[in-house]
Amino acid sequence: MAVVAGWEWDDTLFSGTAPYYRRGRLPYAPGLADVLAEVLRLDGRGRLIDVGCGPGTLALSLAHLFADIVGVDPDSGMLSEAGRGAAEAGVSGKSRWVRVRAEDLPAGLGTFTVATFAQSFHWMDRDPVAATIRDMLVPGGAFVHISDLKTERRSVESLPYPAVPYAAMDELVRHYLGPVRRAGRGVLPQGTPGGEAAVLTRAGFSGPRRHVVPGGQALERTSDDVVAGVFSMSFSAPHLFGARRAAFESDVRLLLRGVSPSGRFSERLPSTEVFVWGRNPAEP
Repeated sequence: MAVVAGWEWDDTLFSGTAPYYRRGRLPYAPGLADVLAEVLRLDGRGRLIDVGCGPGTLALSLAHLFADIVGVDPDSGMLSEAGRGAAEAGVSGKSRWVRVRAEDLPAGLGTFTVATFAQSFHWMDRDPVAATIRDMLVPGGAFVHISDLKTERRSVESLPYPAVPYAAMDELVRHYLGPVRRAGRGVLPQGTPGGEAAVLTRAGFSGPRRHVVPGGQALERTSDDVVAGVFSMSFSAPHLFGARRAAFESDVRLLLRGVSPSGRFSERLPSTEVFVWGRNPAEP
Protein backbone atom coordinates (compact mmCIF):
# COMPACT_ATOMS: atom_id res chain seq x y z
CA MET A 1 0.00 0.00 0.00
CA ALA A 2 1.34 3.44 -0.90
CA VAL A 3 1.73 6.27 1.62
CA VAL A 4 -0.50 8.32 -0.68
CA ALA A 5 -2.12 7.40 -3.98
CA GLY A 6 0.27 7.64 -6.90
CA TRP A 7 3.49 7.68 -4.86
CA GLU A 8 5.68 4.82 -3.67
CA TRP A 9 8.57 5.04 -1.25
CA ASP A 10 11.99 4.46 -2.76
CA ASP A 11 15.48 4.36 -1.32
CA THR A 12 16.49 7.73 -2.76
CA LEU A 13 14.03 9.62 -0.56
CA PHE A 14 16.72 10.97 1.78
CA SER A 15 19.73 9.98 -0.29
CA GLY A 16 22.69 12.27 0.41
CA THR A 17 20.94 14.28 3.13
CA ALA A 18 22.47 12.61 6.20
CA PRO A 19 25.72 14.66 6.38
CA TYR A 20 23.67 17.87 6.50
CA TYR A 21 21.30 16.94 9.32
CA ARG A 22 23.34 17.75 12.38
CA ARG A 23 24.24 21.21 11.13
CA GLY A 24 21.11 22.05 9.18
CA ARG A 25 18.16 20.82 11.21
CA LEU A 26 16.90 22.76 14.21
CA PRO A 27 17.01 20.77 17.45
CA TYR A 28 13.97 19.80 19.46
CA ALA A 29 13.06 22.07 22.34
CA PRO A 30 15.25 21.84 25.44
CA GLY A 31 13.55 19.82 28.10
CA LEU A 32 12.12 17.17 25.78
CA ALA A 33 14.05 14.37 27.48
CA ASP A 34 12.95 15.60 30.92
CA VAL A 35 9.31 15.70 29.86
CA LEU A 36 9.46 12.18 28.43
CA ALA A 37 11.26 10.90 31.52
CA GLU A 38 8.48 12.25 33.73
CA VAL A 39 5.53 11.31 31.54
CA LEU A 40 6.79 7.80 30.76
CA ARG A 41 8.43 7.22 34.18
CA LEU A 42 11.74 6.35 32.62
CA ASP A 43 14.45 5.26 35.03
CA GLY A 44 17.39 4.14 32.92
CA ARG A 45 15.98 0.68 32.37
CA GLY A 46 13.83 -0.59 29.52
CA ARG A 47 14.38 -0.54 25.76
CA LEU A 48 13.75 2.19 23.18
CA ILE A 49 13.16 1.69 19.47
CA ASP A 50 13.34 4.86 17.38
CA VAL A 51 11.60 4.15 14.08
CA GLY A 52 12.87 6.20 11.16
CA CYS A 53 15.73 7.29 13.40
CA GLY A 54 17.65 9.25 10.78
CA PRO A 55 21.09 10.20 12.15
CA GLY A 56 20.04 9.30 15.68
CA THR A 57 19.16 12.81 16.79
CA LEU A 58 16.31 11.83 19.09
CA ALA A 59 17.51 8.40 20.19
CA LEU A 60 20.89 9.71 21.29
CA SER A 61 19.28 12.51 23.30
CA LEU A 62 17.27 9.88 25.19
CA ALA A 63 20.01 7.26 25.58
CA HIS A 64 20.55 8.04 29.27
CA LEU A 65 16.93 7.11 29.98
CA PHE A 66 17.17 3.52 28.73
CA ALA A 67 19.34 0.45 29.14
CA ASP A 68 19.23 -0.24 25.42
CA ILE A 69 18.37 1.83 22.34
CA VAL A 70 17.74 0.59 18.82
CA GLY A 71 17.43 2.93 15.87
CA VAL A 72 15.98 1.66 12.60
CA ASP A 73 16.10 3.43 9.25
CA PRO A 74 16.28 2.36 5.61
CA ASP A 75 19.04 4.85 4.75
CA SER A 76 22.60 3.61 5.31
CA GLY A 77 23.99 7.14 5.37
CA MET A 78 21.70 8.04 8.25
CA LEU A 79 22.79 4.99 10.23
CA SER A 80 26.47 5.78 9.66
CA GLU A 81 25.89 9.25 11.09
CA ALA A 82 24.00 7.73 14.03
CA GLY A 83 26.87 5.37 14.75
CA ARG A 84 29.34 8.25 14.74
CA GLY A 85 27.11 10.23 17.05
CA ALA A 86 26.81 7.28 19.44
CA ALA A 87 30.59 6.94 19.56
CA GLU A 88 30.99 10.66 20.29
CA ALA A 89 28.40 10.42 23.06
CA GLY A 90 30.00 7.31 24.57
CA VAL A 91 26.90 5.15 24.17
CA SER A 92 28.01 2.75 21.44
CA GLY A 93 27.85 -0.12 23.92
CA LYS A 94 24.12 0.20 24.44
CA SER A 95 23.00 1.37 21.01
CA ARG A 96 22.31 -0.50 17.81
CA TRP A 97 21.52 0.92 14.37
CA VAL A 98 19.64 -1.37 12.02
CA ARG A 99 18.98 -0.83 8.34
CA VAL A 100 15.38 -1.87 7.87
CA ARG A 101 12.14 -0.29 6.72
CA ALA A 102 9.43 0.10 9.32
CA GLU A 103 7.21 -2.04 7.11
CA ASP A 104 9.66 -4.94 7.54
CA LEU A 105 9.61 -4.95 11.33
CA PRO A 106 9.77 -6.74 13.77
CA ALA A 107 12.98 -8.02 12.12
CA GLY A 108 13.87 -10.08 15.19
CA LEU A 109 14.54 -7.02 17.33
CA GLY A 110 12.51 -8.12 20.34
CA THR A 111 10.16 -6.12 22.53
CA PHE A 112 10.42 -2.55 23.73
CA THR A 113 9.21 -0.23 26.47
CA VAL A 114 8.88 2.81 24.19
CA ALA A 115 8.69 3.33 20.43
CA THR A 116 9.38 6.83 19.15
CA PHE A 117 8.54 8.34 15.78
CA ALA A 118 10.15 11.75 15.34
CA GLN A 119 8.62 13.32 12.24
CA SER A 120 8.90 9.97 10.45
CA PHE A 121 5.53 8.20 10.72
CA HIS A 122 4.04 10.08 7.75
CA TRP A 123 6.54 8.41 5.41
CA MET A 124 5.32 4.93 6.32
CA ASP A 125 2.48 2.58 5.45
CA ARG A 126 0.99 3.55 8.76
CA ASP A 127 -1.73 1.01 9.51
CA PRO A 128 0.46 -2.11 9.32
CA VAL A 129 3.38 -0.31 10.96
CA ALA A 130 1.22 0.79 13.89
CA ALA A 131 -0.14 -2.74 14.34
CA THR A 132 3.35 -4.22 14.28
CA ILE A 133 4.72 -1.69 16.75
CA ARG A 134 1.85 -2.39 19.11
CA ASP A 135 2.86 -6.05 19.12
CA MET A 136 6.51 -5.09 19.72
CA LEU A 137 5.67 -3.09 22.85
CA VAL A 138 5.52 -4.65 26.27
CA PRO A 139 2.17 -4.33 28.10
CA GLY A 140 1.97 -0.73 29.26
CA GLY A 141 4.44 0.38 26.60
CA ALA A 142 4.12 3.66 24.74
CA PHE A 143 4.03 4.83 21.12
CA VAL A 144 5.39 8.40 21.13
CA HIS A 145 4.85 10.73 18.17
CA ILE A 146 7.14 13.78 18.21
CA SER A 147 7.19 16.79 15.91
CA ASP A 148 7.75 20.52 15.78
CA LEU A 149 4.64 22.45 16.79
CA LYS A 150 3.27 23.64 13.45
CA THR A 151 0.78 26.23 14.66
CA GLU A 152 3.01 28.77 16.41
CA ARG A 153 4.41 31.97 14.94
CA ARG A 154 8.10 32.51 15.67
CA SER A 155 9.01 36.15 15.18
CA VAL A 156 12.63 37.29 15.15
CA GLU A 157 11.65 40.85 16.00
CA SER A 158 14.16 42.35 18.47
CA LEU A 159 16.79 39.74 17.55
CA PRO A 160 20.08 40.98 16.04
CA TYR A 161 19.97 39.42 12.55
CA PRO A 162 17.43 39.00 9.74
CA ALA A 163 15.12 36.02 9.54
CA VAL A 164 16.00 33.07 7.32
CA PRO A 165 14.21 33.72 3.98
CA TYR A 166 12.40 30.38 3.86
CA ALA A 167 9.71 31.44 1.38
CA ALA A 168 12.27 32.76 -1.11
CA MET A 169 14.36 29.59 -0.77
CA ASP A 170 11.29 27.43 -1.38
CA GLU A 171 10.62 29.44 -4.52
CA LEU A 172 14.18 28.83 -5.65
CA VAL A 173 13.75 25.08 -5.11
CA ARG A 174 10.62 25.19 -7.27
CA HIS A 175 12.51 27.11 -9.94
CA TYR A 176 15.08 24.31 -10.17
CA LEU A 177 12.92 21.24 -9.51
CA GLY A 178 9.47 22.26 -10.71
CA PRO A 179 6.30 23.34 -8.94
CA VAL A 180 5.33 19.93 -7.54
CA ARG A 181 7.04 18.72 -4.38
CA ARG A 182 9.69 16.08 -5.08
CA ALA A 183 10.04 12.97 -2.95
CA GLY A 184 12.58 10.37 -4.00
CA ARG A 185 11.98 9.38 -7.61
CA GLY A 186 8.38 10.57 -7.43
CA VAL A 187 6.35 13.62 -6.47
CA LEU A 188 3.89 14.45 -3.70
CA PRO A 189 1.45 17.06 -5.01
CA GLN A 190 -0.58 17.09 -1.79
CA GLY A 191 2.25 16.33 0.64
CA THR A 192 2.24 13.47 3.13
CA PRO A 193 -0.89 12.37 5.02
CA GLY A 194 -2.06 13.44 8.46
CA GLY A 195 -4.73 11.84 10.62
CA GLU A 196 -2.40 9.65 12.66
CA ALA A 197 -4.92 9.62 15.53
CA ALA A 198 -7.34 7.50 13.51
CA VAL A 199 -4.52 5.18 12.47
CA LEU A 200 -3.35 4.58 16.02
CA THR A 201 -6.87 4.12 17.34
CA ARG A 202 -7.48 1.44 14.69
CA ALA A 203 -4.27 -0.27 15.78
CA GLY A 204 -5.58 -0.56 19.33
CA PHE A 205 -3.71 2.20 21.10
CA SER A 206 -5.36 4.33 23.77
CA GLY A 207 -4.90 8.07 24.14
CA PRO A 208 -3.34 10.29 23.26
CA ARG A 209 -1.87 12.40 26.00
CA ARG A 210 -0.56 15.62 24.48
CA HIS A 211 2.41 17.58 25.79
CA VAL A 212 4.10 20.69 24.45
CA VAL A 213 7.74 21.36 25.32
CA PRO A 214 8.15 25.13 24.97
CA GLY A 215 10.58 26.53 22.45
CA GLY A 216 11.14 30.16 21.51
CA GLN A 217 14.83 30.26 22.43
CA ALA A 218 16.84 32.59 20.20
CA LEU A 219 19.31 30.98 17.81
CA GLU A 220 22.03 32.44 15.64
CA ARG A 221 22.60 30.63 12.34
CA THR A 222 25.15 31.08 9.60
CA SER A 223 24.67 30.83 5.86
CA ASP A 224 26.39 27.43 5.99
CA ASP A 225 23.84 26.26 8.56
CA VAL A 226 20.97 27.41 6.35
CA VAL A 227 22.40 25.76 3.23
CA ALA A 228 22.83 22.53 5.20
CA GLY A 229 19.19 22.78 6.22
CA VAL A 230 18.11 23.01 2.59
CA PHE A 231 20.11 19.92 1.62
CA SER A 232 18.78 17.96 4.64
CA MET A 233 15.24 18.01 3.26
CA SER A 234 13.73 15.21 1.19
CA PHE A 235 12.20 17.70 -1.25
CA SER A 236 15.57 19.40 -1.87
CA ALA A 237 17.96 16.48 -1.38
CA PRO A 238 21.28 17.00 -3.17
CA HIS A 239 20.76 14.26 -5.75
CA LEU A 240 17.56 15.85 -7.06
CA PHE A 241 19.54 18.69 -8.65
CA GLY A 242 21.86 16.47 -10.65
CA ALA A 243 24.41 18.49 -12.61
CA ARG A 244 22.73 21.73 -11.46
CA ARG A 245 23.49 21.18 -7.77
CA ALA A 246 26.41 23.64 -7.67
CA ALA A 247 24.41 26.28 -9.52
CA PHE A 248 21.52 25.85 -7.10
CA GLU A 249 23.78 26.20 -4.06
CA SER A 250 25.38 29.28 -5.59
CA ASP A 251 21.95 30.85 -6.07
CA VAL A 252 20.93 30.01 -2.51
CA ARG A 253 24.06 31.66 -1.16
CA LEU A 254 23.49 34.71 -3.36
CA LEU A 255 19.97 34.99 -1.98
CA LEU A 256 21.24 34.70 1.59
CA ARG A 257 23.92 37.38 1.06
CA GLY A 258 21.24 39.71 -0.25
CA VAL A 259 19.21 39.25 2.92
CA SER A 260 22.11 39.30 5.37
CA PRO A 261 25.50 40.53 4.10
CA SER A 262 27.04 39.39 7.40
CA GLY A 263 26.02 35.81 6.64
CA ARG A 264 24.19 35.56 9.98
CA PHE A 265 20.51 34.97 10.67
CA SER A 266 18.29 34.96 13.72
CA GLU A 267 15.76 32.24 14.40
CA ARG A 268 13.70 30.98 17.28
CA LEU A 269 13.58 27.33 18.24
CA PRO A 270 10.19 25.74 17.60
CA SER A 271 8.25 24.19 20.43
CA THR A 272 8.04 20.40 20.37
CA GLU A 273 4.68 18.64 20.32
CA VAL A 274 4.47 15.17 21.85
CA PHE A 275 1.60 12.69 21.61
CA VAL A 276 1.82 9.64 23.86
CA TRP A 277 -0.27 6.60 22.95
CA GLY A 278 -0.47 3.63 25.28
CA ARG A 279 -0.72 -0.09 24.91
CA ASN A 280 -3.23 -1.34 27.48
CA PRO A 281 -1.32 -3.27 30.18
CA ALA A 282 -4.13 -5.84 30.39
CA GLU A 283 -4.07 -6.72 26.70
CA PRO A 284 -2.08 -9.73 25.47
